[in-house]
Amino acid sequence: MPTYWLCPHGKRRKKVITKEILIEDLVREIPDSVGYLMHNGIRCLACGEPIWGTLEDAAKEKGFDETALQGFVEDLNRLRVPGDK
Repeated sequence: MPTYWLCPHGKRRKKVITKEILIEDLVREIPDSVGYLMHNGIRCLACGEPIWGTLEDAAKEKGFDETALQGFVEDLNRLRVPGDK
């Protein structure tokens, strides 16, 4: 079940994807993230590893720096909210 927060006007919005999100939760919340991550060389999600860790862990393991990680977070948030810029 998605987690929500209330913005100042009382509207519910889905939580924003952060670098601390677990890959398992990311994939559950944004199924299209699998293709995005694999295209960007983050992880072989199809290999069957039981625990993947956080987005930050996976990116750093593959040698990505903080700037690249921030780009992944921004892109994934756009996948979460189609049309968001």
